Amino acid sequence: MQSNTLVWRVHVSSLQQTRSLVASYLRARVPLIIVESIEPGRVMELLRDVADEIRSMNFYEHSRTEGIKDLLTQQTMGDDTSLAAALDQARVTFKARKNVNFVLTDVEDLADETSTSRHLAEMVRLAETCSGSIILIESKPVWGGLARQGMSVALDVPTTDELVRTLQGIIDDHQGVVTVEWGTAEVRRGAEILTGITETEAVNVLMTMLANKHLANADLAQLSEYKDRVFGSLAGIERVPLREDYRVGGLQQLQDWLVDRETLMKADLSTTRLHPPKGVLLVGVPGCGKSLSAKAIAHKWGLPLYRLDMAGILGMYVGQSESRLREALAAADRVAPCVLWIDEIEKALSTSAGDGGTSRRLIGQFLYWLQESTSKTFLVATANDVTTLPPELLRKGRFDEMFFVDLPDSEDREEILRLYFDRYLDMEIPPHLAAELVDLTHGFSGSDIDSVVHAIATRMYTKGTTVLPPEQELRAWFADVVPYRRSNEEDVAALRAWANGRCLPAGTPRTAGHAGTATATRRLVVA
Repeated sequence: MQSNTLVWRVHVSSLQQTRSLVASYLRARVPLIIVESIEPGRVMELLRDVADEIRSMNFYEHSRTEGIKDLLTQQTMGDDTSLAAALDQARVTFKARKNVNFVLTDVEDLADETSTSRHLAEMVRLAETCSGSIILIESKPVWGGLARQGMSVALDVPTTDELVRTLQGIIDDHQGVVTVEWGTAEVRRGAEILTGITETEAVNVLMTMLANKHLANADLAQLSEYKDRVFGSLAGIERVPLREDYRVGGLQQLQDWLVDRETLMKADLSTTRLHPPKGVLLVGVPGCGKSLSAKAIAHKWGLPLYRLDMAGILGMYVGQSESRLREALAAADRVAPCVLWIDEIEKALSTSAGDGGTSRRLIGQFLYWLQESTSKTFLVATANDVTTLPPELLRKGRFDEMFFVDLPDSEDREEILRLYFDRYLDMEIPPHLAAELVDLTHGFSGSDIDSVVHAIATRMYTKGTTVLPPEQELRAWFADVVPYRRSNEEDVAALRAWANGRCLPAGTPRTAGHAGTATATRRLVVA
């Protein structure tokens, strides 16, 4: 008899919810139950719990290595381990008794219509007439002709709460054997970092760390590295290696704003109604620290930094770009907590009438992810050409905040000069020279200052000296540079005009005490 049961695939994130659904399907005598998961061992534990709960039914499992066994007692039912023998045993058992369930794993050739999938479909129809059920554990989709005869449920990887219990259980087992500094907060933090990988992978990571006989709080930083090795090459995003010397000159208001977001990113929010911070959009003059800020945030917070190349997302074929973006954002959710850096976001999300609607679909998909994602993925997006950005991306609430990164003022330029003199020359600027160089660098971007000080350091290195050139020569190095403001005066003015009233200033807000500015305001004031 052909079943009229439609296929329903339910995605659930909780092991308890999955267990409840499977138990309901079994009590309803659904003839085919497909559990989609990349963790067959975890599914088998779930099924043993269900079998122990529903004692009125018999459960048998089959694997290619051990053949047919009773699911609860693990008693072997025969020596033949082939799938054909298992299906024949199921046929005989279904006809002899009611309420019998067979769990099948490692079944090949089920993705398409094959002799195996057709044979299994016939067995499902027999099970239905005999009040039996076949439970398939699969990591890939099953042929529609087979799947439509039953119900499907997709078991996701463990939630953070489930990983907390797993990690805590392992740590409890090693108390007295391994020196463990982790308390409840560290276990929770570790679980958050590992969220997105399988239970087995999480166990392997923790056991590898415990093999050192000492689990320190500082070891939490290693979890992201282990997680990277688990995922390998992630679709659409790349890990950006971080140095130890990321320092940003100026941008004090941005740095002050980030303090609370760091607290939220590292806090356990499961007992609150707060959601993790979404991220920040940095708009402004090229070379003034937008990209450097993304690296500095990740370094300061102790989180991995991933870069999403929006230009590389764009594909040749219809639907390819959307698929790549969806995969990349899903990968970012899996590796969370992390900082996700999107450089020059306008390159992919600018509106265009000649792309067949691709840009509009990408914008919609990206905005949906921004709104719905609950992972601790802190987005740092940068933009230079803001005129092409879609208005819906800039609406309040998309990002936590938008900051305008302007050319550094005199105070910020002095800080940047001192920073690069320390980095490249390992020395401090004499006070009288610092004041002169601050005046000489009026209109310079941070990268302009970086390039000049680096050039001075290069000249000193090639000459084999650690002595600064004469002050007149130093002034000449800076005086010979055409700063960005002078060469792109119209672009800078347009950026400032756009940012006025839309963005917070990333640097020190201008006040009435600064010459050439209007009265003080929370928003950017155009000079």
